[in-house]
Amino acid sequence: MAPKSTSCYARFFSITLFLIFMASHGSNAATEALLIKVDQSGKGDYKKIQDAIDAVPSNNKQVVLISVKPGIYEEKITVPTDKPFITISGSNPNATVITWNDSGNIFESPTFSVLASDFVARYLTIQNTYGVGAKAVALRVSGDRVAFFGCRILSYQDTLLDDTGRHYYSNCYIEGAVDFICGNAASLFEKCHLHSLSKGDASITAQHRDSPSQNTGFTFLGCKITGVKTALLGRAWGPYSRVIFAFTYMSNVILPQGWDDWGDSSKQSSVFYREYKYYGPGASTKRRVEWAKELTIEEAKPFLTKNMIGGKSWITSTTNRFTKLSSNGISRNNTRHHA
Repeated sequence: MAPKSTSCYARFFSITLFLIFMASHGSNAATEALLIKVDQSGKGDYKKIQDAIDAVPSNNKQVVLISVKPGIYEEKITVPTDKPFITISGSNPNATVITWNDSGNIFESPTFSVLASDFVARYLTIQNTYGVGAKAVALRVSGDRVAFFGCRILSYQDTLLDDTGRHYYSNCYIEGAVDFICGNAASLFEKCHLHSLSKGDASITAQHRDSPSQNTGFTFLGCKITGVKTALLGRAWGPYSRVIFAFTYMSNVILPQGWDDWGDSSKQSSVFYREYKYYGPGASTKRRVEWAKELTIEEAKPFLTKNMIGGKSWITSTTNRFTKLSSNGISRNNTRHHA
């Protein structure tokens, strides 16, 4: 058992990081957050993460922090659409692991599905251990204004289904082989580490934008790419697929051609694959496909800040008061509406 001082420090550390990194939730955000503790030893409010989520009332209006003690949580988790304003936080992603083993449909196989808006996850490992041979999503993100800080997201095929909405990933480690970041969200990946398990020409990204009117796409800013052998930066799942790599280190895992049209040459004239101030042994453009371009300074500007996902309005600190879970669950006072 940890000494009392260590336990107190851990609680202080968790709450402090919550204040620094938590995404705000607009004008309807609560000024007081409800704190729910998950601990497999039974010393928290719940032993399972899903039980803590289930305790949050439908149409929730209050910021809820679910603080998860270290452990391996074998759970298939869903944050439903009617439960916004939830933050789930561990203290160390290597120590707080959410794991499941499933495959098949990309919308049914995820270990962790975020359907709600205004969700935040911090310092967690989310993994699908199915392995090679089928679609096996670790994380599905289908809510709006969703942020991940310092998380590890692990699988082999379709690891991160970045489905729809505006999303922000900061200092995350994302690992997989085949199309392991896929979907049609508008997402900014900042200072993330992408690790490819591909042993041939599998793609890191498969972005699905299917209309020029959709303001979606993936931007990787200040990231790092490593891998076990060779891989492509992306392939065109949708005809207007949009992916940008800026200020990103590319190891020699990246194949010289860089990109793939998914066997449909008509997509070459409509996709938007761009690179800007990238570096490393995999960054040479001498043999890049001719339909992938380098951005000029002016062209790059819209993609280099959080403005591209409207982030200034929702990625910020939000509260400095906490209410503990009552013995009878969430009380009516704890779920009051806030202007």
